[in-house]
Amino acid sequence: MTERSVLVTGGGGGLGGAVTAAFTAAGWRVVVADLRPGDGDGSLAVAADLTDPAGAARAVEVAAGEPAAPLRAVVNLVGGYASGGLVHETPVEEFDRMFTLNLRPTYLVTRAALPRLTAAGGGAVVCVSARAALAPFPGVAGYVTAKAAVLAFANAVAVEYRASGVRCNTVLPSVIDTPANRAAQPDADHSRWVDPAQIAPVVRFLAGDESAPTSGAAVPVHGRA
Repeated sequence: MTERSVLVTGGGGGLGGAVTAAFTAAGWRVVVADLRPGDGDGSLAVAADLTDPAGAARAVEVAAGEPAAPLRAVVNLVGGYASGGLVHETPVEEFDRMFTLNLRPTYLVTRAALPRLTAAGGGAVVCVSARAALAPFPGVAGYVTAKAAVLAFANAVAVEYRASGVRCNTVLPSVIDTPANRAAQPDADHSRWVDPAQIAPVVRFLAGDESAPTSGAAVPVHGRA
C-alpha cells in the first residue's frame, strides 16, 4: 500500500523510464505526465502539455488526487537540446524555444504543485539542469542559458519554501546515454556518457526522506565525462 505520490514530468523520455522504475520499486505511487507518456509499470499516465498552465495544473491535480497517498515529490524531467551557431548567429526564436522546453514546464508544474506539497506537510522538488550550465561550450547559448535558469529557479524555490518544509534540489547530467542521443551522435564515445539507471537513484534519494537535510544543492551526475 503506497503512502505517498510523486509526479514525474517527461516520464516518457529516456531518463523518465529509469526514474519511474526507481520510484515504483521504492513503493511510491507514481504519476507520469508527458505529451506522450509511456506505459510505465505501476505508474499512472497523464497526457498533458506542460508548457500550458492548464496542462500543468491538470497533471498536478491527478498526482495529488489520492488522499491515501498525498503528493510529496515532483521530479521535473521535461527538457530539450538544440545546437546551432554562435550567439550572433542564433535566431531569437531558437533562443526562446530553449526556455519554452527547459524552463517553462519546470516553472508551471512546480508553481502548481507547491500549494499541494505545503498542504501535505512538506516534500521535495527535483529539477534537471545540465553540466553545461556551469561549464558552457560553444554553439548552444540558448540551451546553456535555459539550463542555468532552471538551476537559479530551483535555488529560489529552495529559499522561498524552506520554512514550509519543501526542499528543492537539482541534478546536473553530462550527456545522458539514451537511444535518441546515440542516434544524434553515433560516433561519440558512448562509454563516457552517464546511464539513466545511474541517475535515477540520485533523483529518488533527493526526493525521499533520506535527504531531508538537503536543499538548494546542485548535484553533478556526469558519469565519466
